[in-house]
Amino acid sequence: MTLFGTAGIRGSAEETVTPALALSVGQAVGEPGETVVVGRDGRETGEALAAAVEAGLESAGADVRRVGICPTPALAFASRGRTGVMLTASHNPPTDNGIKLFADGVEFDHHREETVEASVADGPDLPAWDVWGSSSRLGVLGAYRDAVITFVREEFAAERPLEGLSVAVDCGTGVGALATPQVLDRLGARVVALNATVDGHFPARESKPTPETLTDLAAFLADGSFDLGLAHDGDADRLVVLGPDGSVIHEDTILAVVAAHYTRRATAADPVVVTTPNASARIDDLVTDAGGRVERVRLGALHEGIARVRESGDEDTAVVFAAEPWKHIHTAFGGWIDGVASAAVVSALVADVGDTDALREPVTERPYRKLNVSCPHEAKAAATAALESTLPDAFPEATLETEYGIRLTFSDASWLLVRPSGTEPYVRIYAESDELDALLETAEELVETAVADAT
Repeated sequence: MTLFGTAGIRGSAEETVTPALALSVGQAVGEPGETVVVGRDGRETGEALAAAVEAGLESAGADVRRVGICPTPALAFASRGRTGVMLTASHNPPTDNGIKLFADGVEFDHHREETVEASVADGPDLPAWDVWGSSSRLGVLGAYRDAVITFVREEFAAERPLEGLSVAVDCGTGVGALATPQVLDRLGARVVALNATVDGHFPARESKPTPETLTDLAAFLADGSFDLGLAHDGDADRLVVLGPDGSVIHEDTILAVVAAHYTRRATAADPVVVTTPNASARIDDLVTDAGGRVERVRLGALHEGIARVRESGDEDTAVVFAAEPWKHIHTAFGGWIDGVASAAVVSALVADVGDTDALREPVTERPYRKLNVSCPHEAKAAATAALESTLPDAFPEATLETEYGIRLTFSDASWLLVRPSGTEPYVRIYAESDELDALLETAEELVETAVADAT
């Protein structure tokens, strides 16, 4: 059984993430005497799945605190000091749903996920009837919004750090509508919120914010009346940033700028930024210039990377920021991915330097592109094994790393990453280089050959 992907459990609510599965996961997670907070995004199937997971938790002896509809980072905030369950499929289509698990504000690590999978497979071992738990409501949105606001005010040493800034926020009819516009407004920005009614059908646009789905926001920004645009996915853990002309600013540029900010602000002698193998070398450039260093961890495991650095470092080492493209952990605020906090921090950085052009100015933006090559799940292992030889042979001048995929790094800071998708039938190719077309053409040919030989 393999339930967990790179970001919890996700899939069709009719076939995969069913009430029966939610009940089983609740029974696997719950323990007598434990308190568990449960939240959900605005999907139509969320109410039934929340009821099922709550029944499972209570029958396992846990007491449930029902948070209701909220952003995923708000549920993670509420899980500090206890366990949390969030019903969300993030940016997936409305037919899907998912289950994401937290402990003390941090996503379950791989070991805890394996324990849950084994318990689901083996069936419940429930306590006696008189040990079953109870449930009650818990309001968290107000406290969460207040906490984000306090964090940003302290980070930028100002009561209204967004004073004079104008921001358009496309909430995508997701639950970001319950937090981001309110936070930005209280921090001093002039805010206009688009698609800010929560609707689990996502009628305004697809839940995943991309240049292709954000055309309405881009058109709204095109006349230059706003300083920047922001967009969330369905559960507000992801943030996309647009300039005043409506163009999407590359996700690694935003990551690099925020990482450099936290590195410069660090009091530790050894400030570390944790990111993923698909993240640009522009991050390394800015973090190194700011006096820090970068550590990489597999996609979807930022929390594990943070723990690894903390365990291997000493008192002079501190993880000041952790992120993969569009998804940021502000470690001084909490251990979870938080698109609402990112919206506030990025806005404050723009307000501080004047505009998005000035924000991007320190970043060297080499050409970057991603490709997908179709590959059946059962062929991924063989194809990847073959590519561990053929890719280095094709680029003998590059440095090879194979811990989280096949990553080749060149002397001019160009790089290539090839890795099988953890959730979809693809081998993914990422590359950043001034000679991008030639690099991708060779890599794509080698991947296609490896897949063909493996199928």
